[in-house]
Amino acid sequence: MSLGSRIEWTEATWNPVTGCTKVSAGCRNCYAERMAVRLRAMGQSRYSRGFRVTLHPEMLGQPLRWAKPRVIFVNSMGDLFHEDIPFPFIARAFEVMGEAYWHTFQVLTKRAARLGSLSTKLRWPPNIWVGVTVENSECIERIKDLVRVPATVRFLSLEPLLGPLPRLPLNGVHWVIVGGESGPRARPMRPDWIRSIRDQCKEKNVPFFFKQWGGVWRSRRGRILDGMIWDQEPEAAYPTLQRSVHPAPCRRVIR
Repeated sequence: MSLGSRIEWTEATWNPVTGCTKVSAGCRNCYAERMAVRLRAMGQSRYSRGFRVTLHPEMLGQPLRWAKPRVIFVNSMGDLFHEDIPFPFIARAFEVMGEAYWHTFQVLTKRAARLGSLSTKLRWPPNIWVGVTVENSECIERIKDLVRVPATVRFLSLEPLLGPLPRLPLNGVHWVIVGGESGPRARPMRPDWIRSIRDQCKEKNVPFFFKQWGGVWRSRRGRILDGMIWDQEPEAAYPTLQRSVHPAPCRRVIR
């Protein structure tokens, strides 16, 4: 588990599985793959197989030993619904999340079809959120599988945003996160794509979170859109804990 995550919409990460395989355009410059290669070169034993899908059963119980409540991104270094992960392992991960009721878990996947097919076999207490990645119009179908899941909070990660999404089906979606690609081969993101998504969220009363512009130097480009920082969150956010710092829904940047 990693504390103090640099990911703006979470607080920590938990990786009972590492490794993945590419399924769509958003995977091309995968940050987790780059990180896994680096960690393997550093001699990290959990990455001895590089970015091949690897189960880490010894990590399953770790959130239960973490006393302070956290918002936890599940599998930042892989995909819990990857086809190579046996269902009993996924089910055990969900059991742990349910037992660790004082945390809020954010599960994100690109394998929306498998998520949809397995969702009725899993328990969905209110501290488990679920989302799918939709990086362009070719991935819109993932949202149909997402909204079938009986989770309290269902969210979209539109990152890396690679094209316009002018007609997002937002019924049944509780949160939208948008971000540009970062890293040495980052593909560009146009401001009008983001504004269109923001305006669709406003129309449907869906919280909108703008994570980053991205690029090679993502920290320099920041996350200001039209003079504002957009940190909106679901109304059901973090029902099981009191956050020490809760970001304002959106705030104007004074220059």
